[in-house]
Amino acid sequence: MTRQYELLGASGARYRYLPLEEDRFLPSQAANFVIARVAKDGSASLIYAGETDNLANQAWRDTLAKARADFPGAKILTRLNVTRAIREAELGDLIEQHQPPMNR
Repeated sequence: MTRQYELLGASGARYRYLPLEEDRFLPSQAANFVIARVAKDGSASLIYAGETDNLANQAWRDTLAKARADFPGAKILTRLNVTRAIREAELGDLIEQHQPPMNR
């Protein structure tokens, strides 16, 4: 079973993210994603938070490469979300709570 990572937003909402298998076929779905340092205890320290209309277009790859230059071993975690309003609200909630360095 794939490990889920629970991320807390500033609102108190909890969001469950899954690791993205970078080399597998990706769905053409909208999603929120975070790039994070993941600890063995299941905690995640956010480096960047973003959202996309289409996970399969892989626009996140450049950001992941930049993150790994400064944070080797960084992982990408995703959460599928259909509507833009939900993605944008979740993104703002996570950025407010975690202040990821690449979102500053």
